[in-house]
Amino acid sequence: MSPRDLQLELTSDPSELARVRELLGDWCQADGWDEQRRADIVLALDEALTNVIRHGYEGRPGQRIDVTVQHVRDAVRGEGLEITVRDYGRQVPIQSICGRDLRDLQPGGLGVHIIHGVMDSAEYTHAPGGGMRLVMRKYRGGAAGRPARPEPE
Repeated sequence: MSPRDLQLELTSDPSELARVRELLGDWCQADGWDEQRRADIVLALDEALTNVIRHGYEGRPGQRIDVTVQHVRDAVRGEGLEITVRDYGRQVPIQSICGRDLRDLQPGGLGVHIIHGVMDSAEYTHAPGGGMRLVMRKYRGGAAGRPARPEPE
């Protein structure tokens, strides 16, 4: 990790989310991210942490969550950031991590859809020793889901 990277250790208390949103928003602004991408990045982390609190820890407060934000560079997509969320809660089958059917109109259950919609990539894995790890990436050059460079014509 470089000195410009961000490392947070927080607990599964929903009251911590506002502080994390502010810290990440300030970090992204200082790092030169535009307002829309900053909002997307903060939203993705907020949704990820909410899912950890609700599902990984089943609402139990005081449980450890680690967040790391670091710079990455991809040969095709260019510069970006990588956010790693690591919890120590229950492990679930990776294939079970999916958003609910979007035709099912009800509040909640959209976090996974939102994360995949605003980030360029999101990958869930089982963390060694228990818990889950989510690695999300966002690149400066392109909108979520699209290459940073224009496709050749």
